Amino acid sequence: MIKKKVKTFIIPFTVCLLLALALYPDTTLNPDTYSTEGLELNYNISEDLAMVDNNHATKHNMFTPYLGKSFEGFKEAIAFKESQGDYFTVNTFGYLGKYQFGTETLKILGIYTPNQFLYNPELQEKAFIANAERNKWVLRKDIKRFEGKHIAGVKVTESGILAAAHLAGPGSVKKFLRSYGGNNLSDAYGSTVKTYMKKFSGYDTSIITPDKKARVTL
Repeated sequence: MIKKKVKTFIIPFTVCLLLALALYPDTTLNPDTYSTEGLELNYNISEDLAMVDNNHATKHNMFTPYLGKSFEGFKEAIAFKESQGDYFTVNTFGYLGKYQFGTETLKILGIYTPNQFLYNPELQEKAFIANAERNKWVLRKDIKRFEGKHIAGVKVTESGILAAAHLAGPGSVKKFLRSYGGNNLSDAYGSTVKTYMKKFSGYDTSIITPDKKARVTL
């Protein structure tokens, strides 16, 4: 009886052991057998296989968060055009900060210390909002009258009007609109009311409330 049990256990164990030994990998493989010497190898693949689009290649120093046509997108687009988003820059004509404010405009907004303004990002952000609110109040009738129309090949939008007012002042925007593009003021660097009206068209600036007495307070 015992011999029968031993045979029942030993025989299957022996079969499994032999199979395992037969399937165990050879640890003495010769690397020369797998050498690629003499072969013509090409590690380049086509654009189709790689799914690469050269027209949309990743760019270094690119601002990646997608703000679209939101108000934040509007602010950052203007900031990039004005100063590449640098709070602490002063241009050759003395315009200050991220949004390039002149000292006279700052006075209208209640800011009388340009140096304090330059080194205070919070103050600069509030100045941008206050200036937009004031410009929207000054241009409220023109926005209502001209929004959606085409002037000098440019579709007039509220954001385009506010951007142009930031560049050249609300009075210059009024002249452009009411002359149907005939009076197109440019700044010292050659940027025009028309250029800004086109470049910054279609953003959502509904968050800006017209305010005749807009001032900056911290």
